Amino acid sequence: MPCWPAWPGWCSALLALVLLCVALSGPAIGQPAAPAAPNLERSVKAAYLFKFLGYVEFLAPKDSGEEGSPLAVGVLGADDVAAELARITAGRTVNGRPIAVRTLREGEPVAGLRMVFAGSANDLPKVLRSAAQNGALGVADDENGLQQGAVINFRIVDERVRFEVSLPAAERSNLKLSSRLLSVAWHVQKGN
Repeated sequence: MPCWPAWPGWCSALLALVLLCVALSGPAIGQPAAPAAPNLERSVKAAYLFKFLGYVEFLAPKDSGEEGSPLAVGVLGADDVAAELARITAGRTVNGRPIAVRTLREGEPVAGLRMVFAGSANDLPKVLRSAAQNGALGVADDENGLQQGAVINFRIVDERVRFEVSLPAAERSNLKLSSRLLSVAWHVQKGN
C-alpha cells in the first residue's frame, strides 16, 4: 500500500528524518565512509587537499601581485595524489584563483607554492620548515606529522581518512585557518 495518498505529510517527515540521519552520520567535507582501497584513499586525500585551500587565508601582502594568479600546490612523494589532485582541480577555482598542481622531487624549492603536501620525504621536518618559511600550508601524511612541523596531517582513524591540525604551526606559517575547518578536524593541537 503506497503511503503518499493516505499520509503525505507523514511520509515526507519520515523521508526528511532518514535523510537527516544519513547526513549527520556521514563524515564531513564529502568524505566517503571507509577508504577500503588505496585508490579511494588517494581520492579522499586529494579531495581534502582541494578543500583545504578554501579554508585557509594566506596572509600575503595585498600588493604582492597574486590577485588572479594560480594557487600553486606542490606534492612530494605522492605522485598518485598529485595526479588525482590535478584531475579534480582542472577548471576549478578557489576564491577566483585557478589551482596549479606541481609534482616535487626531494630537494626542490617550495618558494611560490601556497600548499605543500608531503606524502613521504626523507627529511620531512626540513620540507615542512621550508613551507612555513615561505608562508605555505604544510600538509603531511605521517604518523608524527604535527610533531615534525605540519599544519595539517592526515591520519587513518577507524578505517577513515581524518586530519589533525596544529594551530602553532599555522601561526608560524602566517596562515589563518577557518573555524569551519577546525570544527571538522579529528584533532586540533593548540598553543601553550
